[in-house]
Amino acid sequence: MLIRFAYRLITQVSRRLLLKAGYLWAFKGIRAVSAYQRLAKRGQLFPPFLFLALTDDCNLRCRGCWIHHQGAARHMPQEDVNRIIAVGKRHKSHFYTLLGGEPMMHDRLWEIIEQHPDCYFQIITNGTFLSEDNVQRIRRAGNVTISVSIDGWKDTNDDRRGSGVFGQAIAGLERLQNAKILFGVATTATGQNMDQVLNESYVRYFANRGAMYLWYYIYRPVGEDPSPQYCLGRDRTVEFRKRLLSLRRNQPIILIDTYWNANGEAVCPAALGLGFHIGPLGDINPCPPLAMACDTIRDNNGDLFQTINESKFLRGFQKFAKQRTKGCVILEHPEELAQFFRDSKATDYSGRDMLTELYSAKPRTSHHAPGEEMPEDTILYRFLKKQLFFGLGGYG
Repeated sequence: MLIRFAYRLITQVSRRLLLKAGYLWAFKGIRAVSAYQRLAKRGQLFPPFLFLALTDDCNLRCRGCWIHHQGAARHMPQEDVNRIIAVGKRHKSHFYTLLGGEPMMHDRLWEIIEQHPDCYFQIITNGTFLSEDNVQRIRRAGNVTISVSIDGWKDTNDDRRGSGVFGQAIAGLERLQNAKILFGVATTATGQNMDQVLNESYVRYFANRGAMYLWYYIYRPVGEDPSPQYCLGRDRTVEFRKRLLSLRRNQPIILIDTYWNANGEAVCPAALGLGFHIGPLGDINPCPPLAMACDTIRDNNGDLFQTINESKFLRGFQKFAKQRTKGCVILEHPEELAQFFRDSKATDYSGRDMLTELYSAKPRTSHHAPGEEMPEDTILYRFLKKQLFFGLGGYG
């Protein structure tokens, strides 16, 4: 598997883009995790990577999306993005995941990327804006990897994301492949699509389309349309893990998850302080689905390090989560989570009523399955999970 993947990488991705990814993403990523670990030993907190929601604007209305779609769209000012990145650089953080909404609807996206050639950006996109012009911008910049959200074959994907979206996304993948860009596919596993997406034919299809990684997520029932029928139960989540390990043994593509460490133990990156989410208004949230905050990037005269490091809210969330589960408190303890936000006097930046949503949510199982841990059984993945911020996890 490793030899076949290495061959694909060096023959299908531009050498210039590959070298940039190796230095900006891999090397600087390892350095960022080391800096985070040194801070942690001193009792300090600053994540090695950040999620920046550039906008809550989007051209799709996907089921189960946590983004509010009513009223005027909110966009993060370019000046705020630059300030965030400037502080991050001082603390060895050079990797930023850009999301939304649809980040490619932010009118200053390319200026932001071009102003920071020493950073690496992952753009999570629905794939409908991957025009030839945008693809060539990505290639010229060189410090970008594209992650296209696709949730199963055509009918399954379009049932959740909208008619015709699958075809537009595949056309975008073809342009990325032709331009020899390093890109991947982001797939959310649900109760409806798991048999499709955790399948050799699905993985091979996207490998043949030029994807170098397939990034798996597990569905979270949040937002205006939580669609709980998409959730995975305990048995299906254990099966998810089992199939993932099996696929990793023989597929020439990197299969990323956000949920388990090298020993197969459940992990919540937000509970470890590995990556926080910053909304379009500058609110600092524990993770992307939870648009609740007590702190903003403008606090402490814009000193983001001081704000995050001294945040009682973020520290409190870490303690709250760790005391309850190694998995996901959104799934397992929604009512207690709502009460934590209420007690913390957190502001709701979702544009909805997140507290009511959480109070009314039914507790469900997450990826924490004591007694059923399955360690990584390949040398490559054990190394990646122990050494790199891999799958939003930097843990070992």
